[in-house]
Amino acid sequence: MRINKYIAASTGLSRRAADRAVEDGRVEVNDTIVTNAVDVTEQDTVRLDGQLLDRPKIEHTTILLNKPVGYVVSREGQGSRTVYDLLPSALALLKPVGRLDKDSSGLLLMTDDGQLAHQLTHPSFKKTKVYEVVLDQPLQPLHRQMISEMGITLEDGPSRLGLERLEDGNDKKWRVTMHEGRNRQIRRTFAGVGYTVVKLHRKQFGSYALPANLHPGQYQTT
Repeated sequence: MRINKYIAASTGLSRRAADRAVEDGRVEVNDTIVTNAVDVTEQDTVRLDGQLLDRPKIEHTTILLNKPVGYVVSREGQGSRTVYDLLPSALALLKPVGRLDKDSSGLLLMTDDGQLAHQLTHPSFKKTKVYEVVLDQPLQPLHRQMISEMGITLEDGPSRLGLERLEDGNDKKWRVTMHEGRNRQIRRTFAGVGYTVVKLHRKQFGSYALPANLHPGQYQTT
């Protein structure tokens, strides 16, 4: 957070007045006087005229984006459209929580809250993620058992997925549940027993679910 914003949020001063206080040498950060604009964090101590300022409550922004197929989750598309092309400039500093590959769609969380992102993505928290998957051919019972019970050995370790039919009698459409998020894990797991994922759509990430009325390319704040 910029120092003038920090001071303004802590004291009620305008940002212009906060700038003047900095320029006049009235502000200390970590016991050192600062006279130009600097960034501070919640771990820094800030004093104005010798008085320790309370840490301001920082308001974060988190959005749910219904990512369409064909967009990459990156700032640099290298010729492809990116999810940032779907957002206004005011949201350009948000960072994606986890990934969806270019050919996948559905729920993508984006936030400037580092703690939230950590809680959602660190393996120790084991957040549930739910996807709807369509295969190129019906999943055979043995392969279903291998994926959901025994697990499939991938180059970065075993992979086991929860599987539930989306439609009775249709063995090509599945609801997939997982608690980790290795790169292209679902696609690689099915490929390990001879199947190609032709559609992968994320519906849920932890406690966040994709709203039914949120169309591809649209977003809403949480």
